[in-house]
Amino acid sequence: MKALMLNKPEQFGRVAVMMGGSAAEREVSLRSGAAVYEALKNKGVDAIAIDVTGSPIEALAGLKIDRVFNIIHGRGGEDGVLQGVLEVLEIPYTGSGVMASALSMDKLRTKLCWQGYGLVTPKWHLLKDESDLDACIEKLGFPVIVKPAQEGSSIGMSKAGNRDELLTALKVAAEFRCDVYAEAWVSGKEYTVAVLDGKALPVIRLETPNIFYDYEAKYQATTTQYHCPCGLSEDQEQYIRDLAVTACKVVGVTGWGRVDVFIDDLGQYQLIEVNTVPGMTDHSLVPMAAKQAGMDFDELVWRILETSCG
Repeated sequence: MKALMLNKPEQFGRVAVMMGGSAAEREVSLRSGAAVYEALKNKGVDAIAIDVTGSPIEALAGLKIDRVFNIIHGRGGEDGVLQGVLEVLEIPYTGSGVMASALSMDKLRTKLCWQGYGLVTPKWHLLKDESDLDACIEKLGFPVIVKPAQEGSSIGMSKAGNRDELLTALKVAAEFRCDVYAEAWVSGKEYTVAVLDGKALPVIRLETPNIFYDYEAKYQATTTQYHCPCGLSEDQEQYIRDLAVTACKVVGVTGWGRVDVFIDDLGQYQLIEVNTVPGMTDHSLVPMAAKQAGMDFDELVWRILETSCG
């Protein structure tokens, strides 16, 4: 469903910017939420900032809210839980619905969906405990990257180049209480594509001196480089933008999102993950892509809010 194009802030009613949450990405969410709240106020929207520290039902209790701008990253905000609450309360909200949010939060099951549709994603192996290591090594070799399936911002991820490092990486990822998997290491260039209301924004190429684009590279480092224009040919950029839109459609993502893609050394496009509540901080990628498309931050936030009115 396409968003309605609105030109008067009062048409949105009172908007709750829900941020924070209790997941590992809480601090990033608070920064994103503060930026979104300020942008809405700049545009004349009747917005209220809500730091969710416990139950979202309790956070909304006693408030008259017409719609929600959801900027809670990670579990509790990006995984269908908040979406389910808002559906029951009949409050429109930004971003994907219950099913797509829950599915996309689980990187492993997202990969299964993509693979079933015929899209390429790196090979992986599920790691339940130490007994799975040898089969993983036989299947994937080294190096690999080990991931908790339901965390974002690269939290809990580690690169492993031998069996001891693989075991250590498993133990680190297992602390996040969700499935853990090893994924074949992809050598190549990393790209990200923001999708807004079914259309892809300009592609960004990411470059970091870190081992991979980890939490520090995303939110703290000054050495991370963002290339937009991304350096691809016009045909290549259009292909990767179309791929991102398709990747979102396969798992039901609507409203807005961001798809991460590698182009490996053989020129193959490999899908990594999709984020349904991307960051909106001063280091975040969606605002960078929007700026390249001629859209400032306040206008981007308005456009995302419009997707709650479809």
